[in-house]
Amino acid sequence: MTLQNRVDPFALLHAVPERGLFMGNRGGCFHRDDQTLKDRRWASQQWIICVLSFKDRRRALMQPGLYTELFFLDEATALAAGHRPCFECRRPEAKAVRDGLVRTGHLEAGDRIGALDAKAAGEIQDVLTRKSEREIVWPVSLPDGAFYAADGRAWLKHQGSARAWSFAGYGRPESLHAAGERLTPRISCEALRAGYQPILHDSVMT
Repeated sequence: MTLQNRVDPFALLHAVPERGLFMGNRGGCFHRDDQTLKDRRWASQQWIICVLSFKDRRRALMQPGLYTELFFLDEATALAAGHRPCFECRRPEAKAVRDGLVRTGHLEAGDRIGALDAKAAGEIQDVLTRKSEREIVWPVSLPDGAFYAADGRAWLKHQGSARAWSFAGYGRPESLHAAGERLTPRISCEALRAGYQPILHDSVMT
């Protein structure tokens, strides 16, 4: 059975065969014992991005009562969906995100990681629960590595061009749209502006 745990840049969950480059979770368990999802698609605001393999750990997916494993095409997709690097298995990347945000004044030096989670996952939770709407932006103003939505699709801004997203990878480079809905949370866009470079699927090189 293909589990409904593949994440798109809109932060929605799908049942598709493609797994992607990264896994993660949303702060705990939100699946039932039969591995179907509950109505609310997160357990907290601690939405993280993890490597697929860490210290030879092995676990079956969606075990009763344990956290709900999720999978992402790449890191840019995970950032767009409101996640951030894990401080255990991706500590250097997590520190790079936090340090860049502190350096540019978007986090205080003494802030705990929950301050970032509240701005990243918190923004997406508000969108998914219809407490707020996505911001309309000029895609040219977004940093490379950020996502926006236009023409009913998600687009990655990469090296000044737009790449259509799919679970299998990215399409060819196209011109940026005149306007679109920003998908990547504002705080994660600021991390990208501060110099953080997310790991992208190999298809961006074609």
